[in-house]
Amino acid sequence: MTETSQIRRVGVLGAGTMGIGGAHAFAAAGLSVVLVDTTDARLERARDIIADNARLYAMLDRKQAGRTPEDVLSRIEFRTGLEGLADADFVVENVTENWDVKEKLYREMDAVAPEHCIFGVNTSAIPITKMASVTGRQDRVVGTHLMNPVPLKKLVEVIRGFHTSDETIATTRALFQRIGQDVVVVEDSSGFVTNRVAMLSVNEAILLLQDNVAQAGDIDRLFRQCLGHQMGPLETADLIGLDTVLYSLEVLLDNFNDPKFAPAPLLRKLVAAGRLGRKSGHGFFSYEPAIAGNKAGA
Repeated sequence: MTETSQIRRVGVLGAGTMGIGGAHAFAAAGLSVVLVDTTDARLERARDIIADNARLYAMLDRKQAGRTPEDVLSRIEFRTGLEGLADADFVVENVTENWDVKEKLYREMDAVAPEHCIFGVNTSAIPITKMASVTGRQDRVVGTHLMNPVPLKKLVEVIRGFHTSDETIATTRALFQRIGQDVVVVEDSSGFVTNRVAMLSVNEAILLLQDNVAQAGDIDRLFRQCLGHQMGPLETADLIGLDTVLYSLEVLLDNFNDPKFAPAPLLRKLVAAGRLGRKSGHGFFSYEPAIAGNKAGA
């Protein structure tokens, strides 16, 4: 097992919004990071977004002050192959919410990463025990459900799989404390705490819109001004990505076999139409121009 003090290099798999945020947060904390994706174009885009975000976060968070784009980027290596994980001590995986994709990837990661390396699964709803079952390191697989934007958040939901060891939990807790985040450890269940509740709320809000009970802006305004939420459920869905919301609901429905998780027909329609939220420029609201890379793994 890797001692916390021995974590020198963190692998981040997937250069979407959550991967970009994770790589940024780890690098800003002084860790060596390798960000892995499939194409140079995606990695170049990630590099540009990290540079822009470093300037923005320095204005929003005093702890980020002085962390220049050059300082953050100097600690990140950008790689297009899983070979980049060969010397990683901890990997945070952020690929699409699709079991077939993740299963193949975890088998490949298991063959490349060092034996001591811990796998952190950043998933919206897929059970951690299921992910660990395709590896030879089930005690070193843990859920690390990050929130967007990662460098500015102060809490992460950590999920203990059936085989996850106490040592893995302790190392994970200490790693996130190093980047200024506390953790709440929960047991393994599809959707965990946050998404098991949040996806139901989002889906019900979509059904309200579909049934013409209220307009999108009014639904969200009620949540913000009456209930004190920072964002309404439809704004949240746009930020997450409507495709990710749909995938998450489908995973919840499959795992619990409970019709309450059945995705709203309007959600399916918007995803089929390519209206995926902020990242596509349109969802329940319009975002012009489209916000690059804004796919949260909520």
